[in-house]
Formats: sequence, C-alpha cells, structure tokens
Amino acid sequence: MKVGLEKLKSHEEIAVKVLLDSEAIGLFIDTKFAKKKKFKLEKLKKPLLVRNVDGMANVREAITYQVKYNMFFKGDVERVQMDVYNLGKTKVILGMPWLAAHNPEIDWEKGEVKMIWCPPICRKKMQEMQEKRQVRKIKKGKIVKKLVPRRFWK
Repeated sequence: MKVGLEKLKSHEEIAVKVLLDSEAIGLFIDTKFAKKKKFKLEKLKKPLLVRNVDGMANVREAITYQVKYNMFFKGDVERVQMDVYNLGKTKVILGMPWLAAHNPEIDWEKGEVKMIWCPPICRKKMQEMQEKRQVRKIKKGKIVKKLVPRRFWK
C-alpha cells in the first residue's frame, strides 16, 4: 500500500510503501529512512522496550525516538506519531492500532485496501488542514481545490 507522508514544518510530501501488520502493536518508521528524509526525530522521555516476534525482549535495541507527520491515503488524512526503529528493508509499518481505528476493507486477491470507514478525528483533521493549506497557498497566489494530492488516490 502506498501512502503520502507530509513533514509538519516544510510540508514536503514523500510517497512511500507501507506494510500493514496486524501483529505489530504500534506504528513504526525505519531509522535510516527517517534520517535520510530528514524527518524531525523527537527523543522519548523513556526508552520503549521492543519485543521480538517470539515475545522475547530485544536486548540489543530500544525505541528512543519518534516522528510526527501527516499521512495521506485515498482521501484520508491524519496526524500520525510513529516510533523510530530499525526495520530493515521496510520503511513504514502500520500496526494494529491503525488497523483497528480505520478498519479498512482489504481484498487480498486484488491487493487493494479501501477506506470504507474513518474515525471522526480524521475528518476533523482533514478540515483543519485544508483550511490552513488554503490560507498558505492563497498567500502564494494559488487556491487549493483538494487537500490530498491526486497521486495518493490510487
């Protein structure tokens, strides 16, 4: 699944493939990817212990940073907070908290994800962001007709 990520200060947009993982208990972004794309890493007050797939504690590494940004997918937009962790080849993992909140319809044969229901907070966030973006774009002499970039609608 491909989503758009928008940095909060610069509003730079980045397209990225994400992994939906119903076994993941959080939302994660890869350390190298976050640094390469220059996301603002915020240090956590307390490190988070990581558990491996088998439930054992990962003693080599804890989560010590998080990032916040806006995420776009098929007309849905929301502010997300992700833990920064070494994910290997995967750049972003959307785990059970995101899946449970959005309850997307997934067609496994076609490889399609449909947003048939979205929490009210997403609609509210979309409206707030649209108002802010229109003010910002009008200052630059442009009017924004749609908040979500068209390339993220497929």
